[in-house]
Amino acid sequence: MDKKDRKDEIILQQLEVIQTLTEHNLKRMGADFWGTPPAPAAPEPDAKAPGVSPAPSAGKGTETAKPEEEAPPLEKMEDLQAELDGYIGLEAVKKEVRNLINLVTVHQLREKNGLPSGGLSLHMVFSGNPGTGKTTIARLMARIYHALGILSKGQLVEVDRSGLVAGYVGQTAIKTGKVVEKALGGVLFIDEAYSLNGRSENDFGQEAIDTLLKAMEDHRKDLVVIAAGYDGLMDDFVHSNPGLESRFNRFLHFEDYSPDQLMEIFRMQCEKSRYTLADDAEEAVRELLERESRDQVSFGNARGVRNLFERILVVQANRLAGLEAVTKEDLMLLAAEDIQGV
Repeated sequence: MDKKDRKDEIILQQLEVIQTLTEHNLKRMGADFWGTPPAPAAPEPDAKAPGVSPAPSAGKGTETAKPEEEAPPLEKMEDLQAELDGYIGLEAVKKEVRNLINLVTVHQLREKNGLPSGGLSLHMVFSGNPGTGKTTIARLMARIYHALGILSKGQLVEVDRSGLVAGYVGQTAIKTGKVVEKALGGVLFIDEAYSLNGRSENDFGQEAIDTLLKAMEDHRKDLVVIAAGYDGLMDDFVHSNPGLESRFNRFLHFEDYSPDQLMEIFRMQCEKSRYTLADDAEEAVRELLERESRDQVSFGNARGVRNLFERILVVQANRLAGLEAVTKEDLMLLAAEDIQGV
């Protein structure tokens, strides 16, 4: 094999590694970004997160569970709380989730003892920039509610505006109703929920909101809705409609990751993918993350780390293609020049 053929072969091998990592990240975003330990999966092939049916990362509007599926076995609360504690960062969110678990537990105990407990709304608003763990926590909440006996199945159905709103009169209610039907027994996660606000007088977003509000009332004992998006926009969205205000009274804010947390996520990505950082590469990674993450909205927090990691692998592949011989150690090593070349 001549030098050109060997160079092409190395590049192809590295590109295959990058493609595999990308597919793995799309399937296990929670595990790769936030350090979620593996957990028993629901009876659904190709599950994209531990213990739940798969949720699409793109092209939202596709259901993540089928109504005819049997509910997965109940998970232990101590396992779910340990998984929550294992996430990188999210300290304020972890505290609120623990508070909610305790609130629901005591509410159920009061009911069992014949004490008045009042209504308990579990619908929530998740606000924060992209890549801060909103979808990951929504998946976990679905499983927690299932473990607590609040939800009968505990699946997650993730949609955005395109999954709810149709283009003609009367079709939006039907489209939204079908999504709700798939989400019964679990959590309906609506990303960028504020986009449902009418863009014009011919917009059907309000029809989707009205349909959702009715479903939240009709199925309040076996459906939880989580609306997610940017901070200010989510606040405006909830307060734009009295029906939304009365149903969404729990707000979880997801902070951007600090440089140290981003570095921890990068190290975890290396460990999971069996890469090691050269001694002089660690500081280069830190400098790159600090520079790239100055605008967290465009960087995407944990998603930005993944994207940088994959760009670094391309630079590494080009470097290895110029070597006379490539060892296993070479394939695993990320050098400072690989990071600086991004």
